[in-house]
Amino acid sequence: MAAQRETATSGPTAATKPGSARIGVDVGGTFTDVVLALADGRIILNKTTTTPRDPGIGVVAGIDAVLAEAGIAPDLVGEIVHGTTVASNTILQKVGARTGLLTTQGFRDVLEIGRIRTPGMFDLRWKKPDPLVPRRWRLEVAGRLGADGAVVTPLDEAGVREAAAFFKAEGVEAVAVCFINSYVDAAQERRAAEILRAEAPDILITASYEVLPEIKEYERTSTAVVNAYLLPAMRVYLGRLTARLAERGIAAPVQVMASNGGMVGIATAGSKPVFAVGSGPAGGVTGAARIGHAVGAPDLIVFDMGGTTAKASIIEGGMPSLVTEYEFRDGISSPSRFTKGGGYMLKVPAIDIAEVGSGGGSIARIDAGGLLVVGPESAGGDPGPACYGRGNARPTVTDANMALGLLNPHALAGGSLAVDPALSLAAIKAEVADPLGIDPMAAAHGIRQVANVNMARAIRAVTVERGRDPRDMALMAFGGGGPLHAVDVARLLGIKRVLISPVAGVFSAAGMLSAEAEHSFVRAILAPLDQVSETTLDQAREALAADGRAALAAEGYGGATATLRWGADLRYIGQSSELTIPVTACLDAPGRTALAEAFHQTYADTFGYRADEPVELVNLRLTAIGTSADRLDFGRITLDASALAGDSGSRMVSFERGAEPVATRLAPRSAVAEGPIAGPAIIESYDTTIIVPPGCTARAAAAGCIAIDLE
Repeated sequence: MAAQRETATSGPTAATKPGSARIGVDVGGTFTDVVLALADGRIILNKTTTTPRDPGIGVVAGIDAVLAEAGIAPDLVGEIVHGTTVASNTILQKVGARTGLLTTQGFRDVLEIGRIRTPGMFDLRWKKPDPLVPRRWRLEVAGRLGADGAVVTPLDEAGVREAAAFFKAEGVEAVAVCFINSYVDAAQERRAAEILRAEAPDILITASYEVLPEIKEYERTSTAVVNAYLLPAMRVYLGRLTARLAERGIAAPVQVMASNGGMVGIATAGSKPVFAVGSGPAGGVTGAARIGHAVGAPDLIVFDMGGTTAKASIIEGGMPSLVTEYEFRDGISSPSRFTKGGGYMLKVPAIDIAEVGSGGGSIARIDAGGLLVVGPESAGGDPGPACYGRGNARPTVTDANMALGLLNPHALAGGSLAVDPALSLAAIKAEVADPLGIDPMAAAHGIRQVANVNMARAIRAVTVERGRDPRDMALMAFGGGGPLHAVDVARLLGIKRVLISPVAGVFSAAGMLSAEAEHSFVRAILAPLDQVSETTLDQAREALAADGRAALAAEGYGGATATLRWGADLRYIGQSSELTIPVTACLDAPGRTALAEAFHQTYADTFGYRADEPVELVNLRLTAIGTSADRLDFGRITLDASALAGDSGSRMVSFERGAEPVATRLAPRSAVAEGPIAGPAIIESYDTTIIVPPGCTARAAAAGCIAIDLE
C-alpha cells in the first residue's frame, strides 16, 4: 500500500544539525512503522507494507519516505532504534540454522525431556514442538563438574575435536555448547568452545555461559540452542540492513530493541539474538510506561492490537512487569507460571507480554467441529482482508468491523487505501454465515466477539494469572486495531477506564524512541539468604558492575548517563522457581532482612499466601541502563492538525447482535479537544479508528491521549 505520512511537533523548535535526528522502526506482521524525530521538535510518521521475504526492504523504504518528507539529508540521522521480528519469525517458520548441540555425557536428551509437563492436562491433540536440534546432531562428550565447581571428570578434548569434524561433515551451521554446572565454573565449556571455533571456523558457536550463566540444565540448554539457531539469520539481516543504510549515506548506529524493553547495540543483537525475540512488542510497552506518568496512571494494562496479533502486558508503579523466562510458541505466547511445556524455553529478561493470534487480518473460519474460530492464520497486508479487493475471499476481523459499520466504508489509512464493504459481507456470508445458517450481520458480531474473547484471554494471562485484578487498572490501547476493540475488551474484564495513546497506529515505533539502553547480567549465588556473606555479595556486585559499565561505555554511555539497577532471584528453600525482587539497599544483615520481607509480600501478592520458610538467594541480577538526553518525551508532544483529521457527520453502525443499527456521530480526533464526546461515536484519525459505544464518553487526557469512561 502507499505510505502514509503525518507531522507532529514536540517541544520548542531547534535548528537541525548532523546526527540530531533519531528514527524508530517497528516491523510488524502486516505493516512496517517508521517514526522520525527531529531536533526542532517535528515528528514524521510513515506506515508501509511489511516485506516478509526481506524485512529490510520495507524498513529502508519507510526510512527513505520520512527523510524525503522531512526534506533532510541522511547525515542528520544520529541513531536508529529497530524493533525486528526476524528472530521470532525464524522460530515460527522453522527457518533457522542447521544447529548442533555439544553437551555432557548423559544429557543428550535434555531438550526433549524438558520439564515433563504439558500446557493442557486434558488436551489429547497437543503435540510437543520438535526440538530445534535433531537428535542426530546432539553429541555428548566426556567431562564433568560437580555442583561445587570441582572437576569430577576432565574434559575430553579429543572428543570435542571429533565432534567438530562431525558437525562440519554434516553441514551444521551453528552449535550450542552446554555442560552441566557450567554456571559455577565455565572453564570446561569455554575450552570446548575454543576448540570448536579453531577446528570449525565457519560454524557459529554459542556457549551457554555466554548467554545464561544460571542453574537449571534444561532452561540453559534451550536458551543456548535458540541463540545458536538464530545467529545466522540475525547476522545476515542486520548486515544487509546496515549495508543498505550505508548506500543511502546513513552511517548512524543501529540499536535493536531487546525483549526487556531496552536497547542493545547491533553487535550484541548479532551475537545474542535470543535477547531480541520479543523485540517489537517491547517498544509499545516502554512507550506506555512513559505516558503512564504523564496521565497519572502508573498502573496500566497495555493492549496492542496489530494486523496479525494482539499483545497484552501490565505496568505497575510506572514500570513494565518483567520476567526472567518465557516460552515462545504458537497461539498464545505467554510467560505464565501456570502453563508450561508448550514451546521453546527462553530464560532471558523480558517484558511480561502475552500474545494471541487475533489481529485485524486474522482469518475467521468454521472448524471441523462446526465452531467459529478466529486466527491465528492471518491475511496480513498482502492480500489483506477481503475488503481490500486483492483476491482474498476469506473474512477477517477487519471485514467484520467493516460490515458492522465501525470502519470507514470508503477508505482506510488516511484515505490512501480504498475498500469495499460489499466484499466483506460476501466473504462473511460464504465462509461463516451460510455454514452456520445465520444472518451475515450476526456472523460479523460473532467474529468480533470471538476475537475480543481471545484478546481478553491474553490480558488475563498477565493479570489474573499474576495475582492482579484488571478491574483496578486502566487499559491503554494502541496499534491499528487496539482502539477499535478496547472498550469491548475492557467490558469483558470489568475495566472502567480506557486510554487511547497518541499516534496509536505507530505507537510501538514511537515508544522505541523513549527507550533506554539496557544490558542484563546475572551471577549465580545459590545459598540461604541469611547465610550469604557480605564479602561474597560485594565481590559479585563489583564483578557485575564492571561488566555493566563496560557494556554501556562500548555504546557511548558513561558517567551520569549510566545507571545500575539491581535485583535478586529469591525462592523458599526447596522450591524450583524464583521471583525477582528489586534490591534498593545495601545487602548487609538489615538489608537482607528487608529483602526477605519484600519477597514474602510479593509471593503473597502473586500466589495468595506466604510461608514461614527460610528464603534462598538464587541469583544476583544487574540491569545496566544508559539514558540519552534525546529520548522522546511524550509529555511534550502536540499533534499537527493533519494527524488529527477525520470524517465528520454520521453513519449507521451495528453495536449489538440482534439490535437495529443506530445513527452514530463521526468526529475527527481533533474534536476531542473541544469537549467530551458521548457515545455512540466514532473518532477517526489518519492511523486508527476509535470506537465510543453507547453509554461511554471520550474526553481529552494528558500527553495527547484520549480517555474513555465506561460508566
